Amino acid sequence: MSKILLINSSPMADNSISRKLTASFVAKYQAAKGETFEVIEHDTVALNLPHADGDVLGAYFTPADQRSAEQQAHVDRSDTIIKAIKEADAIVLGVPMHNFGIPSGLKAYVDHFARAGETFKYTENGPVGLVEDKPVYVLATRGGDYSENGYPQMDFVLPYLKTVFGFIGLNDVTALQANGLAMGEEAVAAAIAKVEEEIDQVLAA
Repeated sequence: MSKILLINSSPMADNSISRKLTASFVAKYQAAKGETFEVIEHDTVALNLPHADGDVLGAYFTPADQRSAEQQAHVDRSDTIIKAIKEADAIVLGVPMHNFGIPSGLKAYVDHFARAGETFKYTENGPVGLVEDKPVYVLATRGGDYSENGYPQMDFVLPYLKTVFGFIGLNDVTALQANGLAMGEEAVAAAIAKVEEEIDQVLAA
């Protein structure tokens, strides 16, 4: 069975617009493909991953036969995330903008999968991604307007995610933005409707 890796990062639970959009996307994606996918959800809020401190980073760079039990637990946690990314046929990511960037829990998630020797390597010609390319769909929600008609220079969400996914070999990234979600009910409804329409267009292409 084909797999979708669904990554949700909003701490707003049932009030999260990004979670509603990822759920809609996954349903429409399966309908468009005409098959049922196994959906593996990684909720970065529920995972509550430790940030990349000295213990975590030290575990990554300690030879396997020299790791303590605690270090091995750090590596096993990372390996589980990397395995899900490598095995997925498509990745769907919901990400609200927090202070112009990604939520801290999602940053911790990135630090658990961006590992030298596992998802990328350095060569004499520069870094090379080790993950087989596959479609990545980013559903980005933000209170203001950070589209090309607003303040794109203040958006550090999409440029960062495209860079980090590309670094590990995932270059087929499609980003859909729901802008203006702090601008009143009408703006929210319009933004959601726009993204839903864009989802339909993307999946029909």
